[in-house]
Amino acid sequence: MKKTFARTFIATAILSTPLLSQAATQEAVVEHYADIAHSVYSDAVITAQSLDKSLKALIESPSQANLELARKAWIQARVPYQQSEVFRFGNAVVDDWEGQLNAWPLDEGLIDYVADDYQYELGNEGAQANIVANKTVQVGNQKLDTQKITPELLAELNEIGGSEANVATGYHAIEFLLWGQDLNGTKAGAGERSYTDFAYGEACTNGSCDRRREYLQAASTLLMTDLKWMEKQWSADVKANYRAELLADSAENGLRKMLFGMGSLSLGELAGERMKVALEANSTEDEHDCFSDNTHNSHYYNEQGIYNVYTGTYMRVNGSLVSGPSIHDLVAKKDKAAAKEIQAEFDNARGAVYSLVTSAEKNNQYFDQLIAADNVEGNKLVNNSISALVKQTVEIERAAKILGVANLNPDTADHQF
Repeated sequence: MKKTFARTFIATAILSTPLLSQAATQEAVVEHYADIAHSVYSDAVITAQSLDKSLKALIESPSQANLELARKAWIQARVPYQQSEVFRFGNAVVDDWEGQLNAWPLDEGLIDYVADDYQYELGNEGAQANIVANKTVQVGNQKLDTQKITPELLAELNEIGGSEANVATGYHAIEFLLWGQDLNGTKAGAGERSYTDFAYGEACTNGSCDRRREYLQAASTLLMTDLKWMEKQWSADVKANYRAELLADSAENGLRKMLFGMGSLSLGELAGERMKVALEANSTEDEHDCFSDNTHNSHYYNEQGIYNVYTGTYMRVNGSLVSGPSIHDLVAKKDKAAAKEIQAEFDNARGAVYSLVTSAEKNNQYFDQLIAADNVEGNKLVNNSISALVKQTVEIERAAKILGVANLNPDTADHQF
């Protein structure tokens, strides 16, 4: 994966001072925003299909090699998906849908076996339901037949009992099934599930291997179905979809959605929910990709998604570059000096968050280690990223004012910075 990260970082660094499109109009910028969204979701579908292929190989022939290939495919699938999260905020069609794909943190005891000292959300009656091991699941006064694990059943079980910690679907359910619990706390190491948890006959470990395989396939099928639906919502070839609705609205409202999405992901979500919460509590339970220790990449690609929307660029998983009229172009047409300063803060934020990738890939210091209470340098690295994201958000609001979009008020998720 190092080559993938380096390629993306270097390629987009070339665009630190994007070529200005003097023909850029608000309407063209919003339409290109929809084009980028479609490209990102198309890539999410492509990588989810590759993941599904790897999972099928693991299910058909459990082995350490096939488990490692499935894990690698999962990490690759996160690259485009995390860049899609900038479309959540401001676009209700995405935000309402996202919970089935990327909800976290989760009480993994809902899904499968966990350690005896497993810490779960207090009062969550589904936290130890263990769908894999049980053919009926009782949560409060709800009793469900789980004899056959299907995509439809998992969708029904998601957030069962009204608890957001009861995550039965999406990337993180698959992540947990592939890695298992990370029992290392803030010390080095990710989950260490054995491939024999998917084995046949007497080679099966921890019981219910047939149902674990069934769960893995059902979760993957649902993931692909959901992603294909969202890809169609942004397609120019589909009538009466969300893209059509967005482009039929005023360009000013479209710009507001773009700017609000960038600001809210930058501030409340990435700086707040995904970094500040975990750092202040020194809590690995609040780490985003906590089973795989892939959090540094997820954070970086969230930031990359913000950068994509501002610059009107996106590097597809096949290496091709999508480029067009951008918010940066509109700002530069009104105030070149301000555009240069705003771009500089975007570059700074991207570099700061990329330092988390460097820490993991080069120094073997992963996010769960960086947030340890006694890791002064690690804490500083995360705090630097938070500060850079806060500054980036200030510049997003500045860009909004230059473009006449008043009272942007990006979501803070009730955090104070």
